[in-house]
Parts: sequence; structure tokens; C-alpha cells
Amino acid sequence: MHHTSPPLLQAAIASTSRGPVRRFLRSQIRVFRQTSPRQIIKDNLLIAMGIFTAAIGLRGFLLPSEFLDGGVTGISLLVRALTGWDLSILLIAFNIPFIVLGYRQISLGFAIRTLVAIICLALSLAFLQLPVFTHDKLLIAVFGGFFLGAGIGMSIRGGCVLDGTEILALYLSRKTGFTVGDIIMAINVCIFSVSAILINVETALYAMLTYFSASRTIEFIITGLEEYTAITIVSEKSEYIRRMIVNEMGRGVTMFKGQRGFGKRGERDGDIDIVYTVITRLEITRLKNAVAKIDNQAFIVQHSIQDTKGGMIKKRAFH
Repeated sequence: MHHTSPPLLQAAIASTSRGPVRRFLRSQIRVFRQTSPRQIIKDNLLIAMGIFTAAIGLRGFLLPSEFLDGGVTGISLLVRALTGWDLSILLIAFNIPFIVLGYRQISLGFAIRTLVAIICLALSLAFLQLPVFTHDKLLIAVFGGFFLGAGIGMSIRGGCVLDGTEILALYLSRKTGFTVGDIIMAINVCIFSVSAILINVETALYAMLTYFSASRTIEFIITGLEEYTAITIVSEKSEYIRRMIVNEMGRGVTMFKGQRGFGKRGERDGDIDIVYTVITRLEITRLKNAVAKIDNQAFIVQHSIQDTKGGMIKKRAFH
């Protein structure tokens, strides 16, 4: 869907003489033209929900009991516990270097969205009044991490981050041979080790539990129940299975040429077509039942994949 640039935005470009501001405004016009209003509203709603949910995790669970977490948020909580400084200021201050890195590595629009989201989170922590939901340390660690992770996950789905660790990990992964997950884990191990030395081991252990809860929640929010799954089907009736997937399920299929090896009846010779498709987790049972009706002896292998691009696949919610 294409749109005409807002007159005020065009006037702002004409009146400004600063290169970065001018480039940002132009980039926003391109985004405005290429993105439907519905998608813009959906992204902003996700970010707003993410900020509020993260604020619940921090204000209602972690802060009253001085619990810690991983990432930049964990560093901010650790410094607050040691110095008593305001968490809102610490969150903004510690995230600024990573926002600048995000501008250089990703885009100016991403950096601006992230900065605005972090400022809104800081303001929520400063002014939002919430009751202390529980004093049980185990519940605080689990549900504090859950709400914080849910907030971060929804913000990522909306197009920004509430914690700059992901930006740093992405940058370092391009410079080194380590994955993003490896780098984030290494950073958090350092944070937990410092907290064990400067505060106590119990706090560090609860921080690890909070981080685990948050990271699992982030993964679930991003991939969700609709996590993409690759399915490989080996069957003598591969052509019927291919037609079923394309015509009944509306999904794309790739056919591989394979050669038989060893089966239940011993060594077997001859070529065979192998069906390969990508579906969501919610469609797995439907596919297996349909394949069983065609060939109950079919050999099916499935494994999770991170993401896909193009092809005839079901779009995830919020995409």
C-alpha cells in the first residue's frame, strides 16, 4: 500500500539543515510509504504492551525485593542495588551506547524506536504505582522474569528492543565466530559472577533463575506456538502427499530425488521422491493425520527452524 508523504514531514525535511535528522525523516517517509497503517498501529501497540508488561515485571516483582536479571537491565539493577541510584536513569544511561551501536549496525529508525521505548519504560518505572504481588522469592524470580521477558519479546516483535544486550551480541557475532546466544550467555555469566562477589551467592542464583524465565518467555513470544517446523516425508506415494499439501493445506513443497537404502524388509534399491515442506507447529498434527490416510508407512522427520522468507507458508501472528 502506498501513501503520500505527510505535508508536515516534507516541510520538516525542507527546513532542516542537519544531515542525520534529514536522513531520518526521509527514511521515515520511505517506511510510511511501504508500511500499511494497520501494520504501523500493530507494531506500536506491541511496543506499548511490551513496555507496560516489562514495567510490571520490574515494579511489581523484581525491584521491591532487589532481584537482578541479565543484560543491560541486570547491570542497571546491580548498580542500583550497590549505589541506590534511580533505576530509570541507569536504564537510559547504560542503553545509550547500545542504541548508538544499533544506529550504526541496523538503522536510524530502529535506534529512535528503541530510545523512545526505553525512555517510556524508564518513565513507567518512575511514575507507575503497582502493588507488590508476592514476597515469595521463587515466585518473584519466575514471574518477574516472565513479565520482563514478555515485555522484551513483544517489543522485539514491534521492531525495537528494551535491552541493548541483543544489539551488542549481534554486532559481536558478526566480528567473531560465536553465535548471538553464546555472547549473551557470556555477558550474563559475567553479570552473575559480579553479583555473587559484590552482593551474595543467593542473589546471583535467583538472578540466574530470573534470566532463565525471561529468556524462555522471550523465545516463546518471538516464535510462539507458531514456530516454524521443517517436515521431510519419505513415501512411495509422495506425489499424492505433495498434492495434498499444496491443494488442501495451501503450503509450498519441494521434491528431492533420493535413493533407497535399508528398510524393514532389508536392503532396497531404486529411486524415490522425498517431500520437504515448512509449516507451523499448529499444523503438524493435521499434516501427519493427512499423510497417514495416504500412506501409514511413510517415514516423517521434523525439526524446528528459526525463520523463513518467501514461499507458501502460514504467516505468524503479528507479522
